[in-house]
Amino acid sequence: MNRTAAATFEALQARGAAFLGTEYAIMAGAMSWVSERHLVSAISNAGGFGVIACGAMQPAMLEAEITATQAMTDKPFGVNLITMHPALDELVQVCVCNKVSHVVFAGGIPSAANIRAAKEGGAKVIAFAPALVLAKRLVKSGVDALVIEGSEAGGHIGPVSLTVLAQEILPNIREIPVFVAGGLARGEAILSYLEMGAAGAQLGTLFAASKESIAHENFKKSFLRANARDAIPSVQLDDRFPVIPVRGLVNEGTKRFMRHQAEVLRKFQDGELDKTAAQLEIEHFWAGALRRAVIDGDVENGSVMAGQSVGMVTEILPVAEILAQLKAQAVAALAARVQRG
Repeated sequence: MNRTAAATFEALQARGAAFLGTEYAIMAGAMSWVSERHLVSAISNAGGFGVIACGAMQPAMLEAEITATQAMTDKPFGVNLITMHPALDELVQVCVCNKVSHVVFAGGIPSAANIRAAKEGGAKVIAFAPALVLAKRLVKSGVDALVIEGSEAGGHIGPVSLTVLAQEILPNIREIPVFVAGGLARGEAILSYLEMGAAGAQLGTLFAASKESIAHENFKKSFLRANARDAIPSVQLDDRFPVIPVRGLVNEGTKRFMRHQAEVLRKFQDGELDKTAAQLEIEHFWAGALRRAVIDGDVENGSVMAGQSVGMVTEILPVAEILAQLKAQAVAALAARVQRG
């Protein structure tokens, strides 16, 4: 490994690594059913930053997951909390009481009270910024770092690509570290964003298909077969019945969802369902679908959430090898530049 190039890369990622307390300035995306004790501890032990996906967990369940993760690693890791969770205040206290180093608020803008509670409890606070105006508001509200996630990502997504978000936000937010996310699977891409001013990166799809991931073998193999164009957002048939955009692999379930929406719309138009009932019928279609895919291995009828980087998942690798490869790719790109110069 070229020493000069390696030193340059270390300097570029130094701010993010110092903030996370890790060797690599690489966070793991919080993926429901996937980001649990085994994968989180493996990522942190390998020098990255694992993040527990709290999702719909209740406080006692989250506490058990944190404790179990702490038994498997003495390295820093975070907990991702959904801002819409009805027990959010209690979940923040669970993180504080168990001395979690970083709390990641997702799914909305966290309240000043929640930010303050986490920070006063000793945790660093990370939040997602889908636009520059919100990034500035979050900085003022006291968050310690931001994640900007492009629509290339898997799972729940916003409407703007990382390419655009990075150009909009990175030159204007310098006060706190900003991590980039969405469609990332190679070190050269991470390097380019570090050079634009990012502190580090967040990756999900590569880790979901890692050896340490508890996802079913069918789930991982579906990643190996997929191309970038196979990972598409859920489609909404009618503006009156909004569908939360979720990026995943096209399968029989996604096709049935289209037919289901069409049938619900027919029932609504015929007066068989009122608007509220129709909306619930649409929303309930995917209930339990992610678990069916991740845990049960039903990748035809379950929800196979994946980012567009899925096309670059070509083998099931250990987490440590994934992280080492990302660094090697970035350093090789820097070394080649020096040789050309």
